[in-house]
Amino acid sequence: LHPVLPSRPRRVRARAVMSSYDEVDLEDMEWNAELGAFTFQCPCGDVFQITPAELRAGEEIAHCPSCSLVVTVVYEDDDLKELIPEGF
Repeated sequence: LHPVLPSRPRRVRARAVMSSYDEVDLEDMEWNAELGAFTFQCPCGDVFQITPAELRAGEEIAHCPSCSLVVTVVYEDDDLKELIPEGF
């Protein structure tokens, strides 16, 4: 008989499965200085938002603060240098 060793808890990395409402080019989004974010109109009447810090961190999902919809933001690294206002 083999001794039963205590099992170590397994770390399971859960990824949220999220479907995107649409894909939007960063160039098609509007800069909102008040929010400090790029925005795009959401069907619910609010706007999807993504900040320069999120984009620099590699984030591609813009969230609407009023509903559960999200959009995938499509951009190239060069777009960030061109489109993000100085100071952000």
